[in-house]
Amino acid sequence: MRIKDFKLEEYFAKHEFNVKYTLCSSDCESFSVDELLTLEKDSLEDLKGVWLGYTESLGSPILREEISKLYENIHQEEVLVFSGAEEAIFVFMNVFLSKGDHIIVQYPAYQSLYEIANAIGCKVTKWLMDDENNWELDLDFLEANVNQSTKCIVLNFPNNPTGYLPSKEKYNRIVNLAKKNDVYLLSDEVYKFLEYSIAERLPSACDLYNKGISIGVMSKSFGLAGLRIGWIATKDKALYKAIASFKNYTTICNSALSEFFAIMALRNKSVILKRNLGIISDNLNLLDNFFYKYKDLFKWIKPKAGSIAFPRLLVEDSVEDFCLGLLKEKNVLLMPSTNYNYGDRYFRIGFGRKNMPEALKKLEEYIKEKYEALI
Repeated sequence: MRIKDFKLEEYFAKHEFNVKYTLCSSDCESFSVDELLTLEKDSLEDLKGVWLGYTESLGSPILREEISKLYENIHQEEVLVFSGAEEAIFVFMNVFLSKGDHIIVQYPAYQSLYEIANAIGCKVTKWLMDDENNWELDLDFLEANVNQSTKCIVLNFPNNPTGYLPSKEKYNRIVNLAKKNDVYLLSDEVYKFLEYSIAERLPSACDLYNKGISIGVMSKSFGLAGLRIGWIATKDKALYKAIASFKNYTTICNSALSEFFAIMALRNKSVILKRNLGIISDNLNLLDNFFYKYKDLFKWIKPKAGSIAFPRLLVEDSVEDFCLGLLKEKNVLLMPSTNYNYGDRYFRIGFGRKNMPEALKKLEEYIKEKYEALI
C-alpha cells in the first residue's frame, strides 16, 4: 500500500531539531539516563548486567507485567510491546482491516489513526469535533453512522490535539454502542494519567470490553519518547496472536536497553507522573492568563487532560503564515492545524516541558510586534 505523506511528522523532522523553542511538543519533559538511574538503588549495576542480545518478540515478561498494572483487568499475556505507539497502530490496522471495511475516527486526530485505513482501502468516516461545541462529541452522529460494514470505532482520550476528555457517562455510552453493534474499539490512550482531576480519568477500553484495544506508550505521560516503547493491551486472543505474528515483519523485538529503562520508569511511575503533572499545572496557569489577556486574538478552550491544546487564531491571517513567522522571527515552533488536515485556523501548543514559560514570552513578543494595532 501507499500511504500519504505524514504531514505532522515531516514538519517536525524539518524544524524540531533546528529550533530553540518547541512550543508544540506533545510529550512531557524527558529524563536523562542519570536521572532515571537515581530512582532505584543498585540500578547502575543492574544496567551493566543488561544482555544486549535479541529480546522476546512479545516484550520482556517483566515489562509486560509492569504494563499490565496500569489496567484493572489485564494480565501480562494480554500485553504486546512495540517500538512506540506508531508501530502498534500500524500493525493493528494491517492485521485487522481489509479493503471495503468501514471505520469511524474521532477527528481531529493523529494522522496514522485514519490514514493507514485509507491506504488499505477502507471507508473512513470522520467523527468531527468542533470548538464551537467545546470539542464535545455528538453521540447522535456516531449512532447514525454505525452500519453493517462498520468494523471499528477509533477513539483518542485524552485527545491529541485538543486535550478533550469526555464525561464518564458519555464514554460509557460510546462503549455500550460499540457492544450493541458488535464493533471493535481502538482506543489511543497515550495521554492517560495526565488528567488534571483523577476523578475524571476514564477506564481503559480493554478493561471494559473484550473487543477493546488499548494503546499506550512511554513517550507522552511518562516523558520517555527516546525509549521507543509502546504497547497494545487486549483480551481478544485471536487478534493478539495475529498482531504478534505480523510484528515479525516489522521490528521483531524491542531494544533491551529501552525495556530496562521502561521497567524502571513504570516501577516509579508515581514519581514521574507527579513531576510531569506539576510542570503541566504551572504551565497551564500561564497559558490561561496569556489567552485571557489576548482573547481578541485567540479562542482558548482549556483542555481537561494531557500536555497539548488547540487554540484558534481569530485574526484573518493564515495560521501557517502565523506559525512560520513566529519560527523565523523568534525561533519558536508551533504546529499549524493544516498538518492535521483540519483547516487553517488552529495551532497545537504544548505545555509539558520546563522551558515553556520562556517560549511563551517569545510568542508574546511576536504578537505584540505583529498585532500592535489590535491589542
